[in-house]
Amino acid sequence: MRAVWLREFGGPEALVPGPAPDPAPGPDQVLIEVAHANLTFVETMFRSTGFGPFTGSLPLIPGNGVGGVITQVGLGVDPALVGRRVVSSTGGSGGYAERVVVDRDAPFAVPDGLPLDQAVALLADGRTAAMLVHAAGLRGGERVLVEAAAGGVGGLLTQLATAAGARVVAAAGGARKVALLRERGLDAVVDYRQPDWTARVRAATGGIDVVFDGVGGRLAREAFDLLGPGGRMLSFGLASGAWADLPADLAAARGVTLLRPSAAPAELRAFTEQVLAEAAAGRLRPLIGQRFPLDRAADAHAAIESRATVGKTLLDL
Repeated sequence: MRAVWLREFGGPEALVPGPAPDPAPGPDQVLIEVAHANLTFVETMFRSTGFGPFTGSLPLIPGNGVGGVITQVGLGVDPALVGRRVVSSTGGSGGYAERVVVDRDAPFAVPDGLPLDQAVALLADGRTAAMLVHAAGLRGGERVLVEAAAGGVGGLLTQLATAAGARVVAAAGGARKVALLRERGLDAVVDYRQPDWTARVRAATGGIDVVFDGVGGRLAREAFDLLGPGGRMLSFGLASGAWADLPADLAAARGVTLLRPSAAPAELRAFTEQVLAEAAAGRLRPLIGQRFPLDRAADAHAAIESRATVGKTLLDL
């Protein structure tokens, strides 16, 4: 089968297309014929340095999320699963390939009416966004700032927070991303590359109750200063290259709660099922901003690292 290999850590050019043995499902496993693989910023960090939650010895086939059709099942698995459209995590590797084997309980059935590519776009980002909104405990009328709002998680956060009754301010970097957010129906949008961006937020809202921080670094500190007593700041990304550096004693003195949410596997599964159902019902719209063929995985990584991408980036097989 066709695949993309990572044989040594390095730049995007370290991702090299090449053949790989066809996998076969063992007991309690299924084989997925892959149509789309999602890409995440964390995967670019792993490719570069080995940093992140993934494990495995080089050489390996990267990729932690796929969508496709189950074409074979192993011993002990219901044959009726063959032909089912699914999305699935892979356990950290193997996703940049035409076929992948996963445990039978790993895949999620894609609801009828939901395009497979949209389901793949929701797999990682959707469950993250749902987890964050749940952890924030949003109340109707609260003022919410979403950083990196033109990204995969951020774009979904703006929708989920609005549905929860919040007043959302979307922040993104650059005129193109700001225009995109306005095109998608958001009225309160700021460009955090502008030096007065926090003043614009304060002028529009008077202050912020909840910050969803997907950037980290200096920008996170600037967003933190918009929070008053009772505020919550939830960190989910480090697009700047570093997590938010916010001393706990400073947050306590301000009456602000700092959160970096996590969830048990069963909770993550429930969040994933929730967003797939919401999208199938037309209440959640993932944005697929870029598509690349499998053999251009290196170009896809380079695009993500350039910070020029919007929404979700997919590999189409």
